[in-house]
Amino acid sequence: MQSTVTPTHCPYCALQCGMNLTPAPDGTVEVSERTDFPVNRGALCGKGRTSAAVLASTVRLTSPLVRDEGGTLVPASWDEALDRIAAGLGRTRAEHGPDAVGVFGGGGLTNEKAYTLGKFARVVLGTSQIDYNGRFCMSSAAAAGIKAFGLDRGLPFPLEDIPKSGCVILVGSNLAETMPPSLRFFTELKENGGTLIVIDPRRTKTAEQADLHLAPRPGTDLALALGLLHLVIAEGRVDEEYVRERTAGWEDARAAAMAHWPEYVERITGVSVPQLRETVRLFCEPESAMVLTARGPEQQSKGTDTVGAWINLCLATGRAGRPLSGYGCLTGQGNGQGGREHGQKADQLPGYRKLDDPAARAHVAEVWGVDPDSLPGPGRSAYELLDALGTDIRSLLLMASNPVVSAPRAAHIEERIRSLDFLAVCDVVLSETAALADVVLPVTQWAEETGTTTNLEGRVLLRRRAITPPEGIRSDLEVMHELAARLGVEKGFPTDPEEVFEELRRASAGGAADYSGITYRRLAEENGVFWPCPAKVDASDGPAQETPAHPGTPRLFLDRFATPDGRARFVPVSHRAIAEEPDDEYPVLLTTGRVVAQYQSGAQTRRVAELNAAAPGPFVELHPRLAARLGAAEGDPVAVVSRRGRAVAPARITNAIRPDTVFMPFHWPGEGRANTLTNPALDPTSRMPEFKACAVRLEAVER
Repeated sequence: MQSTVTPTHCPYCALQCGMNLTPAPDGTVEVSERTDFPVNRGALCGKGRTSAAVLASTVRLTSPLVRDEGGTLVPASWDEALDRIAAGLGRTRAEHGPDAVGVFGGGGLTNEKAYTLGKFARVVLGTSQIDYNGRFCMSSAAAAGIKAFGLDRGLPFPLEDIPKSGCVILVGSNLAETMPPSLRFFTELKENGGTLIVIDPRRTKTAEQADLHLAPRPGTDLALALGLLHLVIAEGRVDEEYVRERTAGWEDARAAAMAHWPEYVERITGVSVPQLRETVRLFCEPESAMVLTARGPEQQSKGTDTVGAWINLCLATGRAGRPLSGYGCLTGQGNGQGGREHGQKADQLPGYRKLDDPAARAHVAEVWGVDPDSLPGPGRSAYELLDALGTDIRSLLLMASNPVVSAPRAAHIEERIRSLDFLAVCDVVLSETAALADVVLPVTQWAEETGTTTNLEGRVLLRRRAITPPEGIRSDLEVMHELAARLGVEKGFPTDPEEVFEELRRASAGGAADYSGITYRRLAEENGVFWPCPAKVDASDGPAQETPAHPGTPRLFLDRFATPDGRARFVPVSHRAIAEEPDDEYPVLLTTGRVVAQYQSGAQTRRVAELNAAAPGPFVELHPRLAARLGAAEGDPVAVVSRRGRAVAPARITNAIRPDTVFMPFHWPGEGRANTLTNPALDPTSRMPEFKACAVRLEAVER
């Protein structure tokens, strides 16, 4: 084992905080501060500090597992496990066609692995049926950003700009718990005289830091944004010159907003007219201001329109594409940004190219050495893919995801997974989904491999290998190399991550997410590079020579937007109800989210003793008035019932939530699984499920 200090990045959220790893003589790994990385300046949350605990052989998988004749997962050799996977996938493809084989990826995969997984699906398997769990993260914001700006990058500016702005509206994010090191940017904003407005149905730890907290009814963020834009227009706060010179489509968006007068919006959202007016004043008076959204407004069946309404507010007030201003999305998963840029999303090719674009297909096919016509077209989105398991899709290869816990209508998805002819899972731990597989492969994790990720700012980063993985562990790149060979493709799937990245550079060149000017050396020397970063080539006579490197693009849209004419687009939107409003049978709204000590489906963090001590299990957060009607006291078991199922967890009674709403975190399986309840109603554009609002009823439980 190495004994040197290795600078790298946290395996969890999209901040990708810098950290140092030092192997100890006893086989453990020490995590320490790395102060040179500007995103966290050494600060780490509890998840980051304890991240090395999952490296222990007592926690993680150390051998391939195959299901024996008695239905039990038992250790097996790599050759046996890989042969079984190749046979299972190949048999399905031969008997039912390539689209009967599905591939499901994860937002935690490095860029190299996400790129290779997309290539593997389309070149080796020939299937269109590939998507990933990042669809559940920021797909609505991505769709709205592309409509308005012509480009999707979570934040179009670095985090360091936030404290210098005059006002930030934070919509549906509890970053004090989901990404704690980022809170300092908002603390500094206030210290510098700026204003923080937080919009959330709950008075979260983040909302407690706000100068103004608005608590709308879940699922009404669209109406709220339209009501604010109505007031901007009525009070004469539109930046007419900016709208005229840098945008298109204003008149239709203006007419749509004017139909949402303040009193109407107050009735829909529960946010008072004086609060609406104060929000507009605080947002419009400073020279600069930002709107940042997260899963709250995005995980809705109208998430794209909701984000579009917040973008319209930024455009009407002249905020987007100006210094210290604009709209941004706070990406959730560690590589949620890069993970969808390079091909594991159902409709995309590397470089954020569209799969149905002939020029994009031709470019990528040339890099891959295949006929463009051999590439399948767009496939199903994440939930639709999972919903088709066992029927249209008969076999599934799954990497770095745990949909048994994380998918909406999770009990149904678990049934679909169980109905598969064949399931292979690659993971670090035996997740709830892996436990259902026919073959489970133990793969390397972040400290045991080198690769790149792209954080929420669009900053491409280099994670470095710090330790040697245990004997018997292989990387996802090795897995795909071996499977490709067994399925008849001997070349094109290298196992060295830097070699893969060099190919990714070529495949992304000229695309929206252009990484062609980025190298491992630059990432190491410059502490990350912001995309787009094209390679500069000297066009003078003679052989083309690379000129001094493109510096990368920390700040987008300052000169023009990424649309054909350089203008941002207003998109007219109107309020509509959530897919499932409360009624007499299900009179309460459920919203879901995270807690500080757990991450996503909890597959890894639930195996860390310190984190489990801080957050040992699920709970139902409800207002005292709602608890009194139910007859529930603090800690009493409460059943939450929706049209999709029933979950039971202890009551947590607090005034920090609306009386018409309950909250459940979604990190746990079993009877407290929040996603048993959630609604898979999909946004028509982004195909995002409606995680954030569904109708439920509460029942007391005898124990």
